[in-house]
Amino acid sequence: MKKLKQVLSNKNTVTIIAAILIVLVLYFFYNWRVSQATSPIRVPYATQTIPPRTQITDDMIGYLEIPQSAIKGNVLTNKDTQILGMYTNVNATIPSGSLFYESLIVKEEELPDSFLIDIEEGFVAYNFSVDMKTTYGNSMYPGNYVDVYFKGVGDDGLLMVGKLVENVKILAVKDSSGRHVFENTTEERAPSQIIFAVTEDIHLLLRKAEYIQNAEIILVPTNASLELDSDEIVINVTSETIRQYIESRATNIVE
Repeated sequence: MKKLKQVLSNKNTVTIIAAILIVLVLYFFYNWRVSQATSPIRVPYATQTIPPRTQITDDMIGYLEIPQSAIKGNVLTNKDTQILGMYTNVNATIPSGSLFYESLIVKEEELPDSFLIDIEEGFVAYNFSVDMKTTYGNSMYPGNYVDVYFKGVGDDGLLMVGKLVENVKILAVKDSSGRHVFENTTEERAPSQIIFAVTEDIHLLLRKAEYIQNAEIILVPTNASLELDSDEIVINVTSETIRQYIESRATNIVE
């Protein structure tokens, strides 16, 4: 103990010991960093090319081992919490063999017009022009259901009205600038378009109906009734009659 105190009391000896310890610490730290950088880690990659607006499923994801030093940028490393079930962004294509990057992947609700993803096969989105009055004072919301009526003038000059399709789900309500009316914002926005999905044949009928003079398409909440002026003489017709009426008067539309 006495010898140790004598050694430690020698400044030159203490300096040498400190220098040796620093060198050892730096050596082991350097080797640890090198080992960390060169040790392979398991990361997800795309097993196929994934187009924009595509939900990422398990069969699209594989794993490979690469050195940590090879990972550059915002690479995603956790399949379950960061990738699976997410969507490629609207302007993003992930090539086959590529790693997954944060900037290319979004949640479904973060996609612009994410409602388009939920349209069933065989259905087509239809943009219907509206205003405050035709939306019942801006009371038609995404998720509500409406009936689609057609009003036109028959060969006898009398007003004919009928329900073309019922229980149509509203997908979105937008203003004149294409912004969602009911977004979480303090800004008041006036409705300009309601978007809903219908079968391809109904979609074509609606487009044809737009070109018929003195004809009108009307949206009515499913739990409400169509209101007409009391002095109008109205003939109620079936949806099949409406179809025939539109087909006989509208110009053919090339898809």
